[in-house]
Amino acid sequence: MLLLVLTQFSFGQEKSKVTTYKYGYNGMELIVKNNSGNMIVVSTFNSKKELKEEIAQKVYQQFKESKVVTGDTLKIQVDNAIVTGKCFIQQKGKLTTLNFYYETVEWDSSLTEIYKNI
Repeated sequence: MLLLVLTQFSFGQEKSKVTTYKYGYNGMELIVKNNSGNMIVVSTFNSKKELKEEIAQKVYQQFKESKVVTGDTLKIQVDNAIVTGKCFIQQKGKLTTLNFYYETVEWDSSLTEIYKNI
């Protein structure tokens, strides 16, 4: 009986794999001009290609809802992953930039990718 229980525990748990990546995509993903004439630019750094646009939209949404302060670590849920990263806000005149730097990507497939600066 004990052997059966131990076998169930060892095969029943999903194994999580952790890897690092060195190269991601950097660039402006979203440019918004609001009613008062202010321009907001959302850029992502070290991003995964398949997530960058959706993450930029979510960062902008949190900024619009006043949930982001410069230097905050954000955990953003998208369809197939959870992305953790830091957001830095710069403002000059009517231009605001939101720069989001990926740190980790936890995929639904149990793979976790950590950005490692070279």
